[in-house]
Amino acid sequence: MIKRTFLRSAAAAALALGMIPGALSAQEITLRLHQFLPPPATVPAHILKPWATRVEEASGGKVKIEHYDAMSLGGTPPSLYDQAVDGVADIVMTVVGYTPGRFPKTEVFELPFMMTDPVATAKAFQELVETELQAGEYSDTHVLGAWVHGPGVIHTENGVNTLEDMEGLKMRGPTRVITNLLKELGATPVGMPLPAIPEALSKGVVDGTVIPWEVTPAIKLADLVTNHTEFGGDESLYTATIIMTMNKARYDSLPDDVKAAIDGESGMKLAEFAAQVMYDYDKPGRDIAEAAGNTIVTLPPEEVARWKEKAQPVIATWVEEMNANGVDGQALIDQAKALIEKHGG
Repeated sequence: MIKRTFLRSAAAAALALGMIPGALSAQEITLRLHQFLPPPATVPAHILKPWATRVEEASGGKVKIEHYDAMSLGGTPPSLYDQAVDGVADIVMTVVGYTPGRFPKTEVFELPFMMTDPVATAKAFQELVETELQAGEYSDTHVLGAWVHGPGVIHTENGVNTLEDMEGLKMRGPTRVITNLLKELGATPVGMPLPAIPEALSKGVVDGTVIPWEVTPAIKLADLVTNHTEFGGDESLYTATIIMTMNKARYDSLPDDVKAAIDGESGMKLAEFAAQVMYDYDKPGRDIAEAAGNTIVTLPPEEVARWKEKAQPVIATWVEEMNANGVDGQALIDQAKALIEKHGG
């Protein structure tokens, strides 16, 4: 009898609690964020998780963002965008070029030597998303933020000191534009997402890779190769475009206050924050290679000029492809450069 009375009382209390507005509202919405990097990497540790925490706080506890790192929800990095489209994940972070040719206008920011400053380029990319690409290339998802990483660096075992040293090297490239660039520079390009790099290097599938310094600690690259080639000053051989995007129906279904919490930490604020964090973490990555005794070469201006000249056919071919698809390629390059300059690049 005592036990039954206790249970009835507990049930009544639970029912009463449920009638109190907001009593069970905390963390009532769960969003799954899926991405390809290991948890200690810069992007999940210092961009995605802090962003998620700020969104959760801004929502007053109404939303909880669960992190699924290193493809733990299944699939491969190239499938991430479609996972956002299909709702396999609510939110994904991915490199745009992992799905070659699908987002042709976005490729403008990946063209050789386009980027002079990663934060300015990220803000330019974000502005183009907001004014054109969200309603165009990304119309099947809701883009939360668009950015780029810091200057791309060449990492090899035997070293690259001149343009001629690229000849015949099997080089990993992350995107269509960049693999085309590597081919033009004389290398044999091998396209693959970042998580595949360590095994490819250790098995001799590739002789080297291009990635920014920031992500090298996550794959222990300084232990896999001993030579690194940079481009001096404001020059950047390449960058890659990155987006965090959300299932459209899931976003549209959210209450207005939760949308506001997400929106307030996304868009241009997220683009600038993410690009700056990635750029800031280039130095620690470089420091690790330096401490390991690896050789770091910075190409002089006259050598960089040779690489720029060699890269011109990549740009010309891209313009032709865009024109053939009804987009004025040169006008888009001019637009991207103007946006980068507008944002301080």
